[in-house]
Amino acid sequence: MQTHEISRRFREYFTDHGHTPVPSASLILEDPNLLFVNAGMVQFKPYFLGDAPAPWPRATSIQKCVRTGDIDEVGKTTRHNTFFQMAGNFSFGDYFKAQAIEHAWALLTNSQSEGGYGFDPDRLWATVYTDDDEALDLWKKIAGLPEERIQRRDGKDNYWDMGIPGPGGPCSEIYYDRGPEHGREGGPVADEDRYLEVWNLVFMQDVRGELSPKEGHKPIGSLPRRNIDTGMGIERVAALLQGVDNVYETDLVRPVIAKAEEMSGRRYGAGNPVDDVRFRVIADHARSGMMIIGDGVTPGNEARGYVLRRLLRRIVRSVRLLGVQEPVLGEFAAVVRDTMSPSYPELATDFPRIESIMRKEEETFLATLASGSRIFDLAADRLVDDGKATLPGDKAFQLHDTYGFPIDLTLEMAAERGLSVDETGFRELMAEQRARAKADAASRKTGHGDQSVYRELLAQGNTVFTGYEELTTEAKVIGLVRDGKRLSGAGEGEILEVILDRTPLYAEAGGQESDAGTITTASGAVLEVVDVQKIARKLWVHQVRVRSGEITEGAEVEARVDPEWRVGARQGHSGTHVVHAALRQVLGPTALQSGSYNKPGYLRLDFAWSGALSPETKSEIEEVSNLAVRQDLPVQVVYTDMGGAQELGAVALFGETYDETVRVVEIGGPWSRELCGGTHVEHSSQIGPISLLGESSVGSGSRRLEAYVGMDAMRYLAKERALVQNLAAMLKVPDVEVPARVEALVDRLRNAERELEKLRAGQLLSSAGTLAEQAEDVRGTALVALKVPDGIGGGDLRNLAVEVRNRLGARPGVVALFSAGDGGKVAFVVATTAAARDAGLAAGKLVPAFAPAIEARGGGKPDLAQGGGANAGGIGEAVTALRRALDGA
Repeated sequence: MQTHEISRRFREYFTDHGHTPVPSASLILEDPNLLFVNAGMVQFKPYFLGDAPAPWPRATSIQKCVRTGDIDEVGKTTRHNTFFQMAGNFSFGDYFKAQAIEHAWALLTNSQSEGGYGFDPDRLWATVYTDDDEALDLWKKIAGLPEERIQRRDGKDNYWDMGIPGPGGPCSEIYYDRGPEHGREGGPVADEDRYLEVWNLVFMQDVRGELSPKEGHKPIGSLPRRNIDTGMGIERVAALLQGVDNVYETDLVRPVIAKAEEMSGRRYGAGNPVDDVRFRVIADHARSGMMIIGDGVTPGNEARGYVLRRLLRRIVRSVRLLGVQEPVLGEFAAVVRDTMSPSYPELATDFPRIESIMRKEEETFLATLASGSRIFDLAADRLVDDGKATLPGDKAFQLHDTYGFPIDLTLEMAAERGLSVDETGFRELMAEQRARAKADAASRKTGHGDQSVYRELLAQGNTVFTGYEELTTEAKVIGLVRDGKRLSGAGEGEILEVILDRTPLYAEAGGQESDAGTITTASGAVLEVVDVQKIARKLWVHQVRVRSGEITEGAEVEARVDPEWRVGARQGHSGTHVVHAALRQVLGPTALQSGSYNKPGYLRLDFAWSGALSPETKSEIEEVSNLAVRQDLPVQVVYTDMGGAQELGAVALFGETYDETVRVVEIGGPWSRELCGGTHVEHSSQIGPISLLGESSVGSGSRRLEAYVGMDAMRYLAKERALVQNLAAMLKVPDVEVPARVEALVDRLRNAERELEKLRAGQLLSSAGTLAEQAEDVRGTALVALKVPDGIGGGDLRNLAVEVRNRLGARPGVVALFSAGDGGKVAFVVATTAAARDAGLAAGKLVPAFAPAIEARGGGKPDLAQGGGANAGGIGEAVTALRRALDGA
């Protein structure tokens, strides 16, 4: 059975049994505890936590997931995968253990002609939590499992929670016995290679505290409503139903390996386990990388971007180790697109952008490999010069961590030079880095604070947002909150949260700042609204400062948006859409927005792009944007479902979560169509002028445009005009001649600086003869060691040292020059004559003699060494230390 058919049957079974089908969420959700969505239940967390009422009593989804905790283990075994699909069925306070077990057992064991998967019931086992007698009895009653095929396991295996305070509950897992050829008998507790887990049922009923029941600690309470979260691993089921040994040989993964075989001429499963690991890394990471980029991540050096970069670079590394030197990521991307797009059609429609990002990252990494190779060669040369045969672990780690140079390529190149690598030292440093990363991730994890006060208010109904139609709304105060506690009232000067049943004030979302405004009562109380946020996307929470009077729960109020603020806010948000559309028109459809922020008069827009925009391109984007403003394009709003929005070609923002009914904002019809909940102008001309401030990098593969709109754009242009006029007056030329005159002045200044530099360098070198004449004899060696004038840079200092050395002639000689710089820094150069080197005096080996005195670092070859130190006050001591070292040589 093909993988796409496995997914279809799961979805249809649960839809037929009253579950609402929910599309997979993006891999990128705003969750402080997760880099990527790693389980099917993540998008439903607000419902399990009770932070919001579930829109349906039961749901089903096929969720794309990425787990990256063991990237380095991928490929070494056939059980580790970074990308996988989790088929899930969920109950939000509806059915519980019995029906969950009934559904799982029926779908697994029903014949394929009846829509099931046709697993042999006699080969299925179940596990239950240590003391879950109820689940054990249900397995016997519903599935007819004999007790010897139901095993109890402790919390580490059969208790689920999110790793932080919040919901949890016992698990029950279903395993398939693959037969004695795959391992020993005895059920899952004996061998999880033979007995393969295919389904996990979580009976979510507990609230865990700081200490997890996984470690034997008791829950601190019970959830108000019991929930079901069950998941079936699509890839694992595919491996079983397709009769292959592991997921790498299934219909959606094996084609990537086949492409790697075609390109390398080597064969997977041909008896070379090292090659097999590389094939599996390529297959796994190609799918993961493609899916992650598809959801809006670009390679970078932090967080998600860094994980993506590691995945893509591991592919390139593995392919090179298979003997392929040419670029490959585009080829693998095409295979993943063809295999995965039946389930994820966006991979086909968005393929040009995805492939472009993968290709550019590969180009960057190939350049990194070239520079890393040069750094390795220098390190290897020094080892050979010093008569050593082992590359230190810290140098291998530096190559890996700083330059992105993989350790296995370091090992390979070292072997080619007849050298070894201190792998133990490297692994220790890697382990320290992982420990720091895990500690950092743990420090960012947060529990789910007490949201009960908002749950109480949500139970009274959602806040009705009226701000699309009006700026003033009559409303009722349904709750006053401070520090998570309900208040009956508050007086002048107090800061608190006010929840209304209706409001025209926009809550911060979609990159748009919240509205400014006021809330007033009939008795004369005035509350200044300083912020508006949404809880569970349903409840508007107004943070206010009571300016006068008193506010009480239940009071009738008037909520009013500051009209000037709203005018500017609409201009900023509509301007963002216009600039985005202009960007795509100029650069092409791959230049997709990846983030934005807008407020009255200002906008910024982040987008995926690998290089800086030329001045001509920025001018074109600005011109296209202002042409759209001048054309007075109509702005319309269409409400539809996600399928309808996709048919319209509406752009969805990466990482955003959308309701079943979505709002599409059109500017000029198809020219700009985006899913958006923000406030907008009625016609593009109301945006006013758009003036780009600049464009900059916000990480590898990501750029940022900033602009003023409306009156703020006018003020900015007025300042620019005044600046040009002032310059023209100072230079006594017309405005249009200012650029040429400034360019001429800059050229004259540069020429003058070059002439001064030549004079200074000449004067410096002219002193070489005098310095050589001052050489002192130290045990037959001519030593020139002294402090030269401050501020001489490394290049000039090196030239002077070499010239002094040349003046020493054929005698043994050592030249050591020091120059103090800013902040107590010091630069130094050591040069030796050929005769000195013949006598065993190597420049690089003399540095340690004086380095402690100036807190120096650096080194070099026998003839020349240079570096820097942090203690210029120790130069005198350094000269003495060098003299002493020569005297004792």
